[in-house]
Amino acid sequence: MTPPVFAHGNLRLYVLSLLADSPRHGYELIQALSERFGGTYSPSAGTIYPRLSKLEEEGLVTKASDGRKTVYAITDAGRAELASRESELGAIEDEVTDSVRRLADEVRAGVNEAMRSLRADLASAARDAKRGRPSNSHSTPRQDSNAAVREAEVALNDFRQQMRTDLRSQAARAGLSDAVVAELRQELAQVRANILDRLT
Repeated sequence: MTPPVFAHGNLRLYVLSLLADSPRHGYELIQALSERFGGTYSPSAGTIYPRLSKLEEEGLVTKASDGRKTVYAITDAGRAELASRESELGAIEDEVTDSVRRLADEVRAGVNEAMRSLRADLASAARDAKRGRPSNSHSTPRQDSNAAVREAEVALNDFRQQMRTDLRSQAARAGLSDAVVAELRQELAQVRANILDRLT
């Protein structure tokens, strides 16, 4: 089971520290948190707004309407609490760094596993294509080649569907960073290069 990104009560204090930088509405806070985590974690509205309501009840933030948006701003009492808990904020920043590293490792491991699966599927499709060709077959080399292509396409489509599901699940659960997408592109390019090398 993946441990929580923030220990109990820490997200509330971290949100308060973000508001100390500048007033924000809820979605801007969600974006700011996602940016701090490099896209690997993005809290839901159901996570952020109850904490904002609690901070308002405690007099640590105020809210004001700005068109359709509600903007939250830190109060003097909120700044005083941040000042009194400065050492805790430092520890939370360390936790954020550790969480970013852990979440990125999890996504990277998922991508690597998917790439290994793709390589195995392609190798299996190639073996099956060879074994499925009887010695007295009257098929032409072109027909054999077309059958192999179809097997490869099946393997690629299976990989695409599984990878798409895995990435969307990760994005919904904890966000997806540009670094992971860049690594996926790099890995796919390497797989393609390896396959092309075998074809030549």
